[in-house]
Amino acid sequence: MTETVQSEVVGHGPPPGPREKIQVVPLKGLYLVALIVLFVIASIAWNWMWGLVFCHVVGGGLWTAIDLFVGFVVGPIMGRMSIPARAEFTARFMPKMVIIMPTVVLMTLAAGFQLALQEGNLQADNPNHIWLIVSFCVVGVMAVVALGVLEPANIAVLFEMNKPIPNGAVIENLMKRFMYTVAITGAMQVATLVIMTRVASR
Repeated sequence: MTETVQSEVVGHGPPPGPREKIQVVPLKGLYLVALIVLFVIASIAWNWMWGLVFCHVVGGGLWTAIDLFVGFVVGPIMGRMSIPARAEFTARFMPKMVIIMPTVVLMTLAAGFQLALQEGNLQADNPNHIWLIVSFCVVGVMAVVALGVLEPANIAVLFEMNKPIPNGAVIENLMKRFMYTVAITGAMQVATLVIMTRVASR
């Protein structure tokens, strides 16, 4: 975006100056995403234990930290920001989230499932089996929320902000949905931490 920030609310008039289009998907970041995806695929294909553990732990740690930070720190701060400041922050923050969240979700779930297979945790007679089932339920819900609710809301905000005169009410409602949902998944992440540490300690 240019240094001039447009007021989002319809009725406040046109922007005082030209605006650059927001890049919904940061193309430069796709190179890093491609490397991470290739690393995950290679780790699974060769059953590379260190690679699988790295992807699962790092991906899960990032997923948990981002959910907790955005839900309980960024969300309340944004709620107190002025509309122009919120628009500027959103234009810079949301495109990053478009590529970060699907990547960390992929890392965590793909590597985690392969690890569970390797270590026999999916067998019915394994002591960790019930914990893994509970974990699949919790993480499955979070994945659906992240990819089915958060990402569409995120992308919709960016497309709305790219319009000549963005609708402030639409953006505000989408941002509330995004922040509230992140807060909910952040709370669910606490349950995931309890389950995962329980499995690791057995």
